[in-house]
Formats: sequence, structure tokens, C-alpha cells
Amino acid sequence: MSLPPGFLDELRTRVSLSQVVGRKVMWDQRKSNMGKGDMWAPCPFHHEKSASFHVDDRKGFYYCFGCQAKGDAIGFVQETENVGFMEAVQIIATEAGMEMPARDPKAQQKQDRRTLLVDVMEQAVQFFRLQLNTGRAHDARAYLDRRGMSAQSLERWEIGFAPDGWQNLWDHLRGKGVEEDLIIGAGLAKPSTKGGKPYDTFRNRIMFPIRDARGRAIAFGGRAMDPNDNAKYLNSPETELFDKGRSLYNHAPARTAAGKGQPLLVAEGYMDVIALADGGFEAAVAPLGTAVTENQLMMMWRIADEPIIALDGDTAGLRAAMRLIDLALPLLEAGKSLRFAMMPEGKDPDDLIRSQGPQAVQALLDQAVPMVRLLWQRETDGKVFDSPERKAGLDKSLREKIKLIRDPSIRKHYGDDIKEMRWALFRGSRKPPRAGFNPSGGFKDGARGKWKPGKPVPQPLASTKSSMLAAADDQAAIAMREAVILASAIATPAVIVEFEANFERMPCADPDHAILRDLILRYGLGAPDQLRDEILYALGPYALENLHALRHVAISPCLRKPGNLEIASLTLSEEFAKIEARHGLDAELAEAEEDLSGLADEAVTWRLGQAAEARNKAVRSENEDRAQYDIADNGARLDREERDLLSALTDGINFSRKQR
Repeated sequence: MSLPPGFLDELRTRVSLSQVVGRKVMWDQRKSNMGKGDMWAPCPFHHEKSASFHVDDRKGFYYCFGCQAKGDAIGFVQETENVGFMEAVQIIATEAGMEMPARDPKAQQKQDRRTLLVDVMEQAVQFFRLQLNTGRAHDARAYLDRRGMSAQSLERWEIGFAPDGWQNLWDHLRGKGVEEDLIIGAGLAKPSTKGGKPYDTFRNRIMFPIRDARGRAIAFGGRAMDPNDNAKYLNSPETELFDKGRSLYNHAPARTAAGKGQPLLVAEGYMDVIALADGGFEAAVAPLGTAVTENQLMMMWRIADEPIIALDGDTAGLRAAMRLIDLALPLLEAGKSLRFAMMPEGKDPDDLIRSQGPQAVQALLDQAVPMVRLLWQRETDGKVFDSPERKAGLDKSLREKIKLIRDPSIRKHYGDDIKEMRWALFRGSRKPPRAGFNPSGGFKDGARGKWKPGKPVPQPLASTKSSMLAAADDQAAIAMREAVILASAIATPAVIVEFEANFERMPCADPDHAILRDLILRYGLGAPDQLRDEILYALGPYALENLHALRHVAISPCLRKPGNLEIASLTLSEEFAKIEARHGLDAELAEAEEDLSGLADEAVTWRLGQAAEARNKAVRSENEDRAQYDIADNGARLDREERDLLSALTDGINFSRKQR
């Protein structure tokens, strides 16, 4: 069976040799350089301990310095799988997602035709180059001179000129004996609709040869000299040789330069690529008159892991960058991404190099931003988020974009970066709060601290210090239980239904706890992971991390066995009961204290006695928990205020009895 022309080239373009070989070997991490496609491993064809088997991912060949085994991806599969050539092609094609072509008895004939078409294209390159030196190209040479094109540059890029007229190239090629269907098949001429001779595709244009990854001329780009021409730039039509969505201008030289360590730059047009390469940035490519396609993006990633998109600093350039982001998001892989270097407004790389030199371009490349930053810029620039609805709209649009990323690890990191930027936007560039348990007084909150450095902190009066310590102790105990409740509900959302009323009654003095409580009630029973996503958006990337880091939370059975409904139910029952007992005790003491404004009687004494007993039970329970958590001193003690109240009450009763 013969394969159609270009099938093997496309197959080798889609599949990385290191991916094929990587299934059979363990790479030597010390010798290998994944970024440059320079990989080393012990040879799979003979037993050895050293890494003498070399894979050159960019050239697509492997070689063993021990046994001299060598070949490409197809040969490697043949040798390691013990299959024939077509079977190896089938294996690799399946991996690349390409369908094997049906049998084509004329495939060899087509391959021969492609060879003939390439030869015709080379003849056209030479014709156009010669025409640039004629009198008819005077204006074209003047234009190139104004653009700073030296003689060496014209030679390097094989710049030519298509003279004005209908059959200049046609007549030249026909005079060389080239068949008419080959000239038309190469895209160099078009059939006449009026019954006359075919006419040249390119007329009165500066010509830029377009070569494929193997250096073969496959198309042309032409820059019009007539300012009134409908198309300023014109590419060859698609032919058997040329698929503009699968081609890059300057592909082969850029791949070579990138292999030597230069960053891969992606510009918009031929002149930008030429200016960049002549300015020292030789690993520069450009799409061919269209937005970057998925195939072109894959080709770029074959050359470099993180191409830098150097687009024009105008509205069209920014739109092109945004379209590229939407294309790239679903295709991202670990280590494969894009960075963006936007040119100054109204300038392209060619303008910048000619006006300010290569150092100006290098400065912009050094400041190139990752794709996530440009995505954020698109969703936020020029918008005001002064209402919950607008903020929710931003959250929704960003979530929809992040969902496009297939790789879960990359999707998580994008979410983390977006949350950091969201926090800075909505909280005035403050860092997310790193809440942590403070044994001397509840929770610390870095973003919401009332007193700032340098501002004097008010000191309590000596007469109130003891009661404040007791209040702080109560606050810490309640905050501790709230944290366990919230963490348990997040770990096992199914338990929320049973305790929904308890959550609604839980006051939550700590602001972050109040936000978590509200999010649990709103999103706890929604789609999987929705609650965690909403928490991260609302409180930043450290909220859950800090909550789980608290010792009394970390040792909770609910955290050790997330999803266990029985354990979660028992934990929440106990914690809610203890919190509500404390709140009930506080209310009873407050009411009893109010009653002391009159004469004390046995009823008040009894109520305070009951309150004291409840208090003792609560304190004993707290001490048991604190002994378990190791976060506070052991021993139970009555609140100083409560003891004062009991003492006053006793004195009052004794005084009353004496009076009687």
C-alpha cells in the first residue's frame, strides 16, 4: 500500500519522537534537556547502565553511541514492536489521532507530481529574484531600502519581484517546458474566465518565498506595490503543496535557532519576522495571513515549550492575542504554554527595531506576561465591579474560561492565580487573610485587622482585665468549635441537610466564619467541588488551607475520613450542642445579673446556682477537649465575673436574713 503525499510528513509533525520512545525507556534526568528536545536514556536495544541512547526531538532521529542503532519514530516502533513499516505507521497514526488513508494505487504518481510541483516553485523563486534587479522593480527596491533591507538581507530571504503584467511568469515557465497544469497546480497562475490564456497569480508585488519545515518552496506571499490594490498582502492559494493553516513562515530556520536556545517569537507578518531575525532574534515565525490555527500552535510547541507572542500594539493585535488564548486553553499541557509581549501602541516589531533597536524588543520580551495575566486583563479592563452582580458576572466568565482547560493540574493553578488577582482587585491589593488560632484571643485575621502597624493599640483598664481574659477565653472556645463545624461540613457536604437550622442560628463572631457559614448554606448541596470553588473565590486561596491547619480541626475525625456521613453527623451534633449550651448559659447569667439590681432572693440564688453548675459542666467539657487538642491550660475555673456575682448574691442573702 502506498501512502498519499504528505501523509508521513504530517505524521512526523504531529508526533514527538520523545513521546514515542518515552514509552520504552527511562530518561536520564541529569543529561536530558526537555526544553531543547535533547533526551538521553539507556539504550532499549542492548543492555547497558549508562545513558548512551540519544533522541533529538527537533530533528526526529535517535542514535545509540553504544550499538549504533539509529532511525526515526517509525523505525523505532518497527524495532521495538517487531512490526512492519505500514504497521508501525498505523500504530503512530492511531496515537496521533490520524486516520490511515484508503488504498490509493495512484499514490506514487501523486508523489511524483509533488516533486514536479516543488521544482516548478523553485523555478518561480529564481524568476522573481532576477526580476527584482530589473528596471521594472525600481519602486520595489526603493520601498525595501526604506524598510532597511540590506543586500545581504534580500539574499538571505530570497526576496523577489513579480512585475506588472498578465503572463510574465506564465510565459517564462512555459518557455522552460513546464506543463500548464503544473503551473496552475502550484498556484502560480489562474485559468482565465474569458477564454484566454491563464494569468499570473502575482502581479506588481514584492515576493516572499514560503518554505516548509524541510526547506522546500511551497508558496509565496506578495506585498502589493499599488496602494489601491484590494489586498495589501496576498498568499498563494491552497495547493497540493501548501496548506496555510499547517504552515509557518521561516519554520525551518526558526526551529534551528530555537534548538540553540533562542526564544521562539511569533509575529504577525513577513516583514516582522525578517526584522526580528536580522536583529538577532532568529527563532521568529509568523502565521500566513490568518489567525493562528490549532495545527500551527502544535507546530510551535514542537519547536519550543513556551513561544512568545509578539503582536502589534493596536486593537487588531490585542484581538488576535485574545483569539489565541481561547484556542490555546483547551490544548495546554504541563510545560506547554504561551507568553505575550505586546508592542507599544501603533508599532509592530519591525517599527520598534528600526526606531529603537533590538534592545527595545528585548526589553519587551523580558516583560512578557503569561497567558493567565492576559486572560484576566481581557475580563477586567475597562470594567467596574461595584456590585455583587458584577462581581458574580466576572466570576462566572472566568470559571467558564478555566473550565476549558483539560489538564486538571493546570486548571487548578490557573484558578489559584485568578483568585490572587481577584483578591488584589476587590481587596485593594491586600494579601488573603491567613487566619490562625490564637490561644490568647480567638482568630488572627491579617486582612481585616482593625489596628494597623504604627497605630497605638488601646489598653483595657485594670478593673476590666480579668473579665476581658475570660471573654477572650470564651471567644476562643466558641471559635474553635465553629472551625470544627465548618471544616466538617465542607469535608462532608451531605451532612448539611440535617443541620441546616443549626447553621442558620450559628452567629459566627469571626467574619471569615460568617462567610463560610453563608457559603455552606448556599452552595453546600450544589454540584461537586462548587462549594470549595466558591470559598476560594470569596476568601482567597489560603482560606481552606488555614482552616485545615488548625490543630483542633486537623485531628477531627471528619477531616481524617471525609465523606463519612455518620462521623460528620455525630461531630456536628456534639459541637452544636456545646456552642448552644454556652450561648444559653451566657443568656442566663446576663438575666440573673440584671435581677441583682433588686433584693436578692432564693429564686435568684437557685438560678445562679444552676447556671454555675452548668458552667462547671461546660468548663469540664472544654477542659477535656483542650486536653485532647493541647491548645490551652488544663483545669476548670469559674469566670471571675460569675464568682463576683455569686459572692455578691451570697452577701446579699446573708444580709437579708440578718435583717429579718
